[in-house]
Amino acid sequence: MADETATTPENTQMPEGEQRTDSAVGGNATAVTPQVGTEPTAIAEAPTPAEPEVTPEAPAAPVSPVAEAAPASAGKPVPAPGKPEGPAPTPAAFAKKTPQVAPAPGTPTYSDKDIKEAESFGRVDDEGNVFVKEGETERQVGQFPNATKDEALNLYARRFLDIREKLDLFAARLKTTKIKPHEIDESVKSLGEEIKEPEVVGDIASLRSRLDDLTKQGQAKKEELAEARKAAMAKAIEERTVIVQKAEELANSLDESTNWRSTADKFRSLFEQWQNHQRTAIRIDKAEADVLWKRFSSARTTFNQARRKWAQQRDAQRSDAKRIKEEIIAQADKIKDSTDWGATSHEFNELMGRWKQAGRAGRQDDDQLWARFRQAADVFFNARQADRDKTSVDEKDNLAKKEALLTKAEALLPVKDVKAAKQARQALASIQEEWDQIGYVPRDDVRRIEGRMDAVDREIKSVEDAAWNQSDPETDARVSSFEGQLRTQLEELNQQIAAETDPDKKRQLETEKATKEQWLSAVK
Repeated sequence: MADETATTPENTQMPEGEQRTDSAVGGNATAVTPQVGTEPTAIAEAPTPAEPEVTPEAPAAPVSPVAEAAPASAGKPVPAPGKPEGPAPTPAAFAKKTPQVAPAPGTPTYSDKDIKEAESFGRVDDEGNVFVKEGETERQVGQFPNATKDEALNLYARRFLDIREKLDLFAARLKTTKIKPHEIDESVKSLGEEIKEPEVVGDIASLRSRLDDLTKQGQAKKEELAEARKAAMAKAIEERTVIVQKAEELANSLDESTNWRSTADKFRSLFEQWQNHQRTAIRIDKAEADVLWKRFSSARTTFNQARRKWAQQRDAQRSDAKRIKEEIIAQADKIKDSTDWGATSHEFNELMGRWKQAGRAGRQDDDQLWARFRQAADVFFNARQADRDKTSVDEKDNLAKKEALLTKAEALLPVKDVKAAKQARQALASIQEEWDQIGYVPRDDVRRIEGRMDAVDREIKSVEDAAWNQSDPETDARVSSFEGQLRTQLEELNQQIAAETDPDKKRQLETEKATKEQWLSAVK
């Protein structure tokens, strides 16, 4: 059957939601720095925040004054001392400047206030070297000789704001429920490396302080996620346990009255619920999943084995039923042409009883076997009905004759005395002899006319019995004996009533006396 397909509990194929490994911060947008030189240090993916309104006056990233005429690499800032330098700028680079343009789509934009505040932590010397203040010290973070001081300072301030934006994105990501513990660790590590000695101009100490705070928040978030995962795991185990319990209840309820098709549908539905739970719920630990799967699989195996055993017994029973019904059909074919209507009708009724007790031989075989049996039975019963139809006219004639005799019998009534009763009895005997010689009447009229004839006989007999009772010595003796007994009992009751002092008992004795007095009055 369909639901017997083998499956593994949790180790076959991970649900899509469980296989996906989100980035450290999540989302699918990566913050982009506006710098023209080297790529910024990669940060784990984070959701793109709502960008501030872009105004036409927003300055673009500084570009080389000769960007239009020089190679693409000519506009790159010079790294800090000790780091590889890019190609030297050409003399034409100092000849003109490229006007500022609006930032490219996807490039973060910052307010002039934020940029000026970041720029206040840096300076640029006459040679294009860019420095940043860190407390009481100053550190060179790069060189941008082919641009003005404002442009160079603006570029490195934007780099600072880019990092701060990444921290903001990480902080926003920590407030969501989709972030994973490993993403928190990866983001903290990536941001820590980027803030270690960043080539930016701005309040670097604030970045490090912010990262420290976010690191603590990340740790708290990891603990929160761990508790949430623990609760989700307990819920998932509970939900899957319910599925297992339902399967076990089905397996334990199997008996001779089980509807196997309906129960198979229920097992199939539970199996689909199991698979759906695997796909949609949190991934259960392998040990727990294996225990639950073993219980569920055991319940299904119990059902499958019981159903196979039932199917084997059913097939054997059907084979026996088919054999018995074949024998019944053979007997029906043998007696179908009989004209012994009563005995053969009784035999067909017995064959029908055996047919019902034989059980089912399968729908297709049953239909064919029944058609053969019904054909033999129809031959006999159609012949019997034809014979009945043939005798129907005679029975109606007989009915008319008997109704005429009933009219004569009922005319004998009423009978007033014994003499009239004797005359009526002789006339009724003559009528009954003629009645018996007429023959059968329609079955539906038998009870009606027999009842009328019996009523005449009973009324004549009642007069005869009354006369007999009046002249019967034994009857007189019995009445006299009963009257004597009543008189004796009444004398005893009178004595008991006179001697009784209890009102309730005395009232009962008086009631009994009244009853016996009524009896005595009736037999006098």
